[in-house]
Amino acid sequence: MDRLVYTSLGSATSQEALRVQLANDMANLSTVGYKRGGSYAPEAAYLDGPGFPTRFQPVVPEIQNGINLQAGAVSYTGNDLDIAMNGKTVLGVQADDGSIAFTRRGDLRLSADGFLQTGDGHVVMGEGAPIAIPAGYAVTLVPDGSVYGLDQAAEAAEPELLGQLMLRDASATSLSRRADGLFEAATTQIQGGDFATGPEPVSISVGSLEGSNVNAIETMVSMLDMYRAFETQLKIIKNAEELDSGGTKMMSIR
Repeated sequence: MDRLVYTSLGSATSQEALRVQLANDMANLSTVGYKRGGSYAPEAAYLDGPGFPTRFQPVVPEIQNGINLQAGAVSYTGNDLDIAMNGKTVLGVQADDGSIAFTRRGDLRLSADGFLQTGDGHVVMGEGAPIAIPAGYAVTLVPDGSVYGLDQAAEAAEPELLGQLMLRDASATSLSRRADGLFEAATTQIQGGDFATGPEPVSISVGSLEGSNVNAIETMVSMLDMYRAFETQLKIIKNAEELDSGGTKMMSIR
C-alpha cells in the first residue's frame, strides 16, 4: 500500500516544473519576444535504500528547462529602433549581474546615459562592449546588426558606424532560461557568457517586433490536463489511505 501512495505522490510532485512553466507561459502571452519553455519529459529514477528494490519515482531532469525558439507573430511598427530577429538569431545583452545573456526582445530604446537597451531595461551588447550613442545622434539599424549614428547638429554629416549588435545563431546551441528571464547556453549552468554562433546567418528585420510564441488555447488545454492528472493522483492517495484504514480494522483484535 505504501508503494502505491509513494508512486502517486511522486507523480504529483514531479509535475511542479510543468505547472511553473505553463503559468509562466500564460503570464507572458503578450510579452515582446517571449519564448515558451521546452517540453518536460519525466523519467523513471530508481531510488536506492532499505527494502525491496522496487522503488522508482518520476523526475524531471534539470536540463529540461530549454527554450523553444519557434518564431512568434511579427508586426510592423515603423519604429527605427524596433527589431525582430530572424531564424534562430538571439541578441546579446548585459544582465543585472554584469554577465552576458541573450534575448529575443527587440523593442530597443536609448537609456538616459546614452546606451541602447531593451524595453525591460537590459543594456544591449555590441561585439566587445555595450553600444553607446553620442548625444544628438540619430540611430539607424541595418539587417546585419550594424548600428549607425548621424550627428544631427553637423551639416553634411555622414553616418558613422557606432557598433555591431551581438547577434548569435542558436540553431546549434541548446538555450536555457535564467531566473531573470534571459537566455544562456545550457552548458554554462547559470554563469552566463557568450557562445559560438551557429551555421545559419544572423540577421534582423528593422521596424518590426516579434510577439510571444505562446499559443493561448494550447497552453490552457495543457493546464487543464495537468490539473486533472494532479487531482487523479490525489484521489489515488486518498483511496489508498481508506483501503489501508479498512485493512487495519479487519486485522485488529476485538
